[in-house]
Amino acid sequence: MIHILVSACLIGQNCKWDGKNNRDQKLLDFMERTKGIAEFHPVCPEEMGGLPTPRPAAEIRKEDEIVINREDRNVTAEFLLGADMALRTAKKYGCEIAILKERSPSCGKNGIYDGTFTHTLVPGMGKTAALLSGYGIRVVGESEIAELEKEMLDFSDARE
Repeated sequence: MIHILVSACLIGQNCKWDGKNNRDQKLLDFMERTKGIAEFHPVCPEEMGGLPTPRPAAEIRKEDEIVINREDRNVTAEFLLGADMALRTAKKYGCEIAILKERSPSCGKNGIYDGTFTHTLVPGMGKTAALLSGYGIRVVGESEIAELEKEMLDFSDARE
């Protein structure tokens, strides 16, 4: 069994900054198709770090890597605590993979917003994605699910 950490917002939990979710039907279909091969463990690092839902939107300032919210409050400590709690969850279940919400200051992998709140994407990773990756957990975004599924099914077929 492959254990996979997954952003809770992607499976429909209302934990996004605005109180809504980022439900991703392709991810839900992937989860259904990989029953018996994979077990999923949802996390919301921002809530795990003590931030409420809803909460002001936050971004990582590129010049100093500080996470600030729209109210210009430094919420880096909460983001780092949430990242640590997500890592603990991953370790608890032996997760080798994490499917995380792209562009998020917690979970983003292939780019994040630059801290100006102008929807400007820059290279970088969210705090949780960076920590998990640093501990050898493969981080993929929701746009990479098809490739991950193909790899998992090919691997599963090869084992039979």
